[in-house]
Amino acid sequence: MDNQVTIFCKNTKSFHNYPLGTSLIDIYSDLKIELKYQLVAARVNYKVEDLNFLIYKPKDVEFIDLSTPSGMRVYVRSLSMVLGKAISELYPNADFRIEHPISKGYYCKLDSINQVITPELIQNIKEKVNEIIAQDKKIIHEEKQTSVVKDIFWNQSNQKDKLSLFETLGTPYCPFFRIDDYIDYYNGVLLPSTGYLGLFDIVPYYDGMLLCIPSRENPFVLEELIMQPKMYDIFKEYVGWNKIMNLNNVGEFNIACKNNQSFNLIKVSEALHEKKVASIADMISQRAEKVRLVLISGPSSSGKTTFSKRLSIQLMVSGLKPVTLSLDNYFVNREETPRDENGEWDFEHLMALDLDLFNAHLKQLLNGEEIEIPFFNFEDGKRYFKGEKLKLCNDSVLIMEGIHALNPALISDIPQNLTFKIYVSALTTISIDNHNWIPTTDTRLLRRIIRDYRFRNYSARETIARWPSVRRGEEKWIFPYQENADVMFNSALLFELAVLKKHAEPILAEVPKFCDEYTETHRMIKFLNYFVSIPEREIPPTSLLREFVGGSSFRY
Repeated sequence: MDNQVTIFCKNTKSFHNYPLGTSLIDIYSDLKIELKYQLVAARVNYKVEDLNFLIYKPKDVEFIDLSTPSGMRVYVRSLSMVLGKAISELYPNADFRIEHPISKGYYCKLDSINQVITPELIQNIKEKVNEIIAQDKKIIHEEKQTSVVKDIFWNQSNQKDKLSLFETLGTPYCPFFRIDDYIDYYNGVLLPSTGYLGLFDIVPYYDGMLLCIPSRENPFVLEELIMQPKMYDIFKEYVGWNKIMNLNNVGEFNIACKNNQSFNLIKVSEALHEKKVASIADMISQRAEKVRLVLISGPSSSGKTTFSKRLSIQLMVSGLKPVTLSLDNYFVNREETPRDENGEWDFEHLMALDLDLFNAHLKQLLNGEEIEIPFFNFEDGKRYFKGEKLKLCNDSVLIMEGIHALNPALISDIPQNLTFKIYVSALTTISIDNHNWIPTTDTRLLRRIIRDYRFRNYSARETIARWPSVRRGEEKWIFPYQENADVMFNSALLFELAVLKKHAEPILAEVPKFCDEYTETHRMIKFLNYFVSIPEREIPPTSLLREFVGGSSFRY
C-alpha cells in the first residue's frame, strides 16, 4: 500500500485509492463522473489545479465544470491562449492585446498591423482558432528559472510586455505555457489541450474585436452580446490616459513605484478623479433644463457614497445646494419584503422599496412641499417616522444613490428632464500584461473585504461567501440599466491595488484552508503578489479609497 494514495472525491462523496502519481484526468475517467457541463479543472484541497496535476499525497478532490466561476476562468484563459496562437500564425508582427471585459465578452485590439480590422480578417482568425481546437493540441505547463523565462520571452518579438512583470515578481522560478512553439504566460490554470474548447465567437467591436464566451448561466450557449457605448468610451479614455503615463501593465507600474514615483502617481490619479467629479458637477449646473434630482447607481463597493459626497462639494462650488436622501429609508417592512428562489429575504429586489411612498415624496419635494422623512431600522425590520422634515429650495438639487437609481421603474412618475443619472464603478484599466486583464470585480471584492472587516466586523470568509449573491443581484438589478446613465464615473485608482495589498493580505490569511471560500482566497492572494506595496500617507483624506481603508474626512 506504500505505492497507493487515498483521495476523497467530493463529486462521488467517497474515498478512493490510486497509485502514486495518478493524474486528475485519469481519476476522473476511472470514476466515470458525469458533470452537467464541460469538465475544465479540479479543486484539490480547495485550490484549482489543472487536469494533468499528479496526486502524491492524500487530497480532497472536486472536479469542476464551466458553471463555476473558477471553471469559466480556466476556459477563458485557454481560449485566450489559442486566440493568441492563431493571431501569431496569421499576423506574426501584430501586437495582440486583451484589454478588458465588456459587453459580456473581452475587448481585444490588434496593433502594429498594416490593415484595418475587417469582418474578413476576423473570420480568418476564427477559422484558425477552430483549426487549432480541432487539432486537439496539448497545452503544456512548464516552469523554469525566471532569468531563463525572461530570455525565452525576449526572443518572442510580440511578448516583451511580460518582461517587466517577470522582473518585479521576485520569484526564482516562473511558470509559462506552450502550444507547439507558441508560448504565453497566464495567471492561473489552463485546460490540458485545445480540444477541450468548443463554444466561442469573435465579432467586430468598435475599432477592435470582441471575444465572446459561453454564458455563465447556461454554458451551452454564448453570452448575449449587449452593446455598451458609454462603458466603452470610459474604458477607452482611461486606457489612453495610462498610455500617456507609460503605464500599460502591472510590471511597468511596479518599476515606477520602485523608482520612487508612487507619490506622483497618487497625486495625478487623485487629480484626475477630482477633475472628473468637477466636470460632472458642471454638466449638472450648466444643463439648459434645471436638474432637480441626481440619481447615482453602481455595484457593490464602487465608491458611490464618497462620490456622492465629493459631487455635493463640487455642486456647491457651482452655486447649487445639494440635499441627500437615502433610498434605504424607503425599505418596506420586513414581512412585506420579497423572497428569492431559496425563500430568503431579497433585499436587493426593486419591490423591497416602497415605490408608491418614494414617488409621492419626490413629487412633493419637487413641488416645493415639505415631507417627513421615513427611517428604516435594520435590526427589527420596520420603518419609523421620527419627525425629521425635508423641503427643497429653488437652488436645491436632491442627490440619491442606490442600486436601483438607474432603473426606469424607480421614478416612473417623475419627468425625465428633471433628472441626471450617474453610473459609478471601479473599471480597472491597467492589465497584468497584454493577455492577462484585471477583472473589475476583483478590485471591488478586495475593497469590500477590507471595509467589511474594518467597519462591519465581517471576516473575509463571510464576505467571500456572500459575494456570489451580491453578484447575482448586480446582474439582475444594476448592470442592465448602466447605459441609462447620462455619464459614467470610473472610481478605480491606478495605484489602489498596491495600497489594498497590505490591508487585504492579513485579512485573507485568516480564512481557513479547509473551506469553500479558500478557493477564492487563494486566488486573491496569488493575484496580490503581482503588486508591490506602496505607502498610503500621500492619499488625501477625501480620496474615494479612504471609504475602504479608513482615514476619510467624510462621515459615513
